[in-house]
Amino acid sequence: MSVIDNIIENLPEVSGPTQKRLAFKEKLKWTGIVLVLFFILGMIPLFGLGQNALAQFEYLSTVLAAKFGSLISLGIGPIVTASIILQLLNGSGILKMDLTTHEGKKRFQGIQKMLAIIIIFAEACIFVFMGGLAPAAEFIGTAAYLQLKLILVFQLFLGGMIILFMDEVVSKWGFGSGISLFIAAGVSQSIFIRALSPLPSPSLPGIATGAIPSLFQFLAAGNPMDAGLKIAAILATVIVFAIAVYAQAMKIEIPLSFGRVRGYGMRWPLSFIYTGVIPVILVSALMANVQLWARLLQNWGHPILGTFVNNVPHSGIITWFSSPNIISKIIQGNVVSADFAHALVYMLFMILGCVVFSMFWVQTSGMDARSQAKQIMASGLQIPGFRKDQRILEHLLNRYIHPLTIMGAIVIGFLASIADLTGALTSGTGILLAVMIIYKLYEEISKQHMMDMNPMMRKFMGGL
Repeated sequence: MSVIDNIIENLPEVSGPTQKRLAFKEKLKWTGIVLVLFFILGMIPLFGLGQNALAQFEYLSTVLAAKFGSLISLGIGPIVTASIILQLLNGSGILKMDLTTHEGKKRFQGIQKMLAIIIIFAEACIFVFMGGLAPAAEFIGTAAYLQLKLILVFQLFLGGMIILFMDEVVSKWGFGSGISLFIAAGVSQSIFIRALSPLPSPSLPGIATGAIPSLFQFLAAGNPMDAGLKIAAILATVIVFAIAVYAQAMKIEIPLSFGRVRGYGMRWPLSFIYTGVIPVILVSALMANVQLWARLLQNWGHPILGTFVNNVPHSGIITWFSSPNIISKIIQGNVVSADFAHALVYMLFMILGCVVFSMFWVQTSGMDARSQAKQIMASGLQIPGFRKDQRILEHLLNRYIHPLTIMGAIVIGFLASIADLTGALTSGTGILLAVMIIYKLYEEISKQHMMDMNPMMRKFMGGL
């Protein structure tokens, strides 16, 4: 491990703040800068790009916070993939690291970053040399064709590294994590366009892209079926928003008291969805990567994961990794029993995947009972009526944390799959992620920075 440790020590990184607590304005400034930079990068096309076979995977681009054909075509895919691989290796015992210590966590994060850089380069080469993103066909057979491919690989690698460092900037200087911020930004942009855009749809000339303007157009034209589909999409989006906010607001509060100060105490909140959106991000990214590989393998003539017909999964494993739009098929009257079996398998995969990644995430992110007990003890708090002992506190917290980890993962997996099956304005998983990410940011800001805010902002956030 000494060689790996030496590499980790020499990896470039974003320096963290020297002060213990950053002010609200400072965090807001860096979060805003990174968010604006993310949108700008998404509008910069790749130089020399001629064929963009990945443009059809709009669902995957939402989950991966990517914009295929731009400088951020890789999105957060390499970062999340590295996290998935490392968590599986550590959870299975193949790679053993003690994540209860500071050194163990630092090594885990360093290896994850090193693996992410390797995956960024590997995916950049795969996307270009396997035809996903390629130069124009007119250059085939010329010396310029290889040069343009190398230029595309360099641009993709550069964009992936920028995303990696922007994630570090947000994690150290902003609110939440860059991964969550980028997903929420991409989903919010997609919802806004699909709900309100008055521009004509590329597939339906004369019909607006936005669901609300097109709904009135269909009603005026006397087209009840298409109008019903738009109403179902709008209602599904609203319902998913409402359920996600309600589930995110559920929590268990453990009463704590200050050992040396009698009569004063506080409540330690444990959210019902304990691990938040991370398990859904990991499961969705895994499914997105499988579909990308399936498409690339089909283009190479080896469709071992399945085939696509008109950009829709048609056979093989990938058909089970894509959700059928049950509501749309019911409205159109072409639903069959196989669709319900497909929906059930998809739902079970989402739920089981969320449970597995949720359990891994608790151990790797410092959310386990031991880490929480250390944090409580360091704050001078204890549970009233119990001796001030970390082992006792850890045992009591385990009664709540372990069930919440599993039950919360089941609920979020169920919600994500239901959202995908209802055919909302954008991917149901994306909507769920956006709602929970934004709610989590709201909680963090209101909890840590309420007194730093401008009085008008404090009133808007529901503060004192």
